[in-house]
Amino acid sequence: MKFIETIKNIWKIEELKNRILVTLGLLLVYRFGTQVPLPGIDVSQLANLANQTDGGLLGLLNSFTGGAFSNASVFALGIMPYISASIVVQLMGIAIPYLQKLQKEGESGRRRINQITRWLTIAITLVQGPGYIYNLYATLPEGAFLLENSTTFVVSSVILLTTGCIFAMWLGERITDKGIGNGISLLIMVGIIATLPQSFVQEVSSRMTSNGGLIMILIELAIWFIIILASVMLVMAVRKIPVQYARRNATGGYEKNIFGGARQFIPLKLNASGVMPIIFAQAIMFIPAAVAGLSESETAQSITTTFNDMFGFWYNLVFALLIIVFTYFYTAITVPTNKMADDLKRNGGFIPGIRPGTETAEYLDRIMSQITLPGSIFLALIAIFPAIIVSIGVQQGFALFFGGTSLLIMVGVAIDTIQQVNSYLLNRHYDGLMKTGKNRKAVA
Repeated sequence: MKFIETIKNIWKIEELKNRILVTLGLLLVYRFGTQVPLPGIDVSQLANLANQTDGGLLGLLNSFTGGAFSNASVFALGIMPYISASIVVQLMGIAIPYLQKLQKEGESGRRRINQITRWLTIAITLVQGPGYIYNLYATLPEGAFLLENSTTFVVSSVILLTTGCIFAMWLGERITDKGIGNGISLLIMVGIIATLPQSFVQEVSSRMTSNGGLIMILIELAIWFIIILASVMLVMAVRKIPVQYARRNATGGYEKNIFGGARQFIPLKLNASGVMPIIFAQAIMFIPAAVAGLSESETAQSITTTFNDMFGFWYNLVFALLIIVFTYFYTAITVPTNKMADDLKRNGGFIPGIRPGTETAEYLDRIMSQITLPGSIFLALIAIFPAIIVSIGVQQGFALFFGGTSLLIMVGVAIDTIQQVNSYLLNRHYDGLMKTGKNRKAVA
């Protein structure tokens, strides 16, 4: 009843209702685009492409695009080139002074960085597009291509793939501006969820025929629910560092007697890096197989086989170690403990028992290092859990939803969207989705 009442309250807020409808409409447009095939492709002969994306790394990519990859759609590359460009720009911001300067210029700098990211997205798409087209030539039968001139097909398809990526990026930005939640993240989440029903049906069919029946399905769902709860805990967990603010006196200075000053907390997240370490690690995992593929020796072929099997032991061992390393790396570059200490000192705040300035920065850095270790190990375990669950007979397509990037993206985006809805409800004096208690009537 509480949930139903909250849903009713959402529709009472005109602005929130309109934003939700805009978001749903734009997501529907994106889903429609994933079903539009490239001109010159016979969709009745895409079976080989679907088999290629049934599990493995290509299966993961296909889930991110909502099945557009296996449909040879104009959205086949999805929003991933934009994600890649954003990561590259963010990392370059550490080393390139010009980007560092833009980051400090506020709104104008942010617009300039967004423009650079868009141009880099186009460049990445122009590189990935031909690779996708030539993969179609290598995978599909000759009769699947309706255009006799291969050059015309390649050029037109690359243009359409680039346009599709830019259009998807535009949809994401419009959702962020006019809708609810982070648009780019919502596009990825909707794409992942779109492949869930089919994967679940395949798993049920497999279990019901000869592999455990209804009991195993219920056990799998129970495990899935526990993993989702663990992922929510990982995303939401914070270490609260108590902070004391001195009370100002009548002359504008700070009183020596701090009794009565404001008491607050600095929330340091257990997993401050989100899913970025997994994305970095997966990008690195492509390299050994690609390099080894250039040689025909037995050792090279063994390396290629090992690093193409995302459910194998050695793949997941290296994958987990890379995630731990990248978690420390990304946390170090995204959590500016020195800046936090300077801002705290400038505002008259301090951590009880710790001197302001350098000692505070060292203390925050030490705490971040301590909580990052269990956070990185927990993140690595969730990332490799699909390989563990496959060992008990779960289909590879459905196993991808038991951990890794897919599950963490769904959990993170869902929490972020709910928090935004909550802010609208609480500002209108209603209870939020994540809060219990009686409904508070709006006040004049």
